[in-house]
Amino acid sequence: MKLNANNISFSYNKNKQILKDISLSISNDEIIGLIGDSGTGKSTLSKILSGYITDYEGEVNIDGEPIVTKDFYPVQLIFQHPEKTMNPKWHMDEVLSESWEPPKDMRDDFGLKDNWMTRFPNELSGGELQRFSILRALNPKTKFIIADEISTMLDAVTQVQIWTSLIDYCRRNEIGILAVSHDQELLDYLCDDVLYFNELNHV
Repeated sequence: MKLNANNISFSYNKNKQILKDISLSISNDEIIGLIGDSGTGKSTLSKILSGYITDYEGEVNIDGEPIVTKDFYPVQLIFQHPEKTMNPKWHMDEVLSESWEPPKDMRDDFGLKDNWMTRFPNELSGGELQRFSILRALNPKTKFIIADEISTMLDAVTQVQIWTSLIDYCRRNEIGILAVSHDQELLDYLCDDVLYFNELNHV
């Protein structure tokens, strides 16, 4: 299975084109890195691949077929700032169950503690919230993960824990990952191959 982006172009306004003729392909059995400087359009491309932005030129498909979804998009985006993606009035068990109900052993694998479930997002750290974001994205219907700078704000130990859990799960379940970052060393360590955003983008 492959996630394909063909000739993607996008502009926020007529005077500034962000993306031009970007093409890439990710298999569901590999981890691909995408490296580039901050502010160059990596997050915009991530949102296009995961269905958050729809008014672009070009095509995103899986195995050549349009991505059709009724209740769940099979390409899930994990954001850099998890607190911005959660309802501050919900307890964490509600935040998680909005997507699905992960089994207890899986919650344990990702380091979610039982007493976190009754807390609000502002009562947890960034690393704790990111664990929820990742687990929420790993719905059984997920085929690809777009991980956009997901560990940039975290300490080194938490980075290792989060990436290890995510990669192990995705390898076992044949979920492809596009790891987006400006950290060359991190991507070289994690990924099967690394793409360079400036070489893909023809702006």
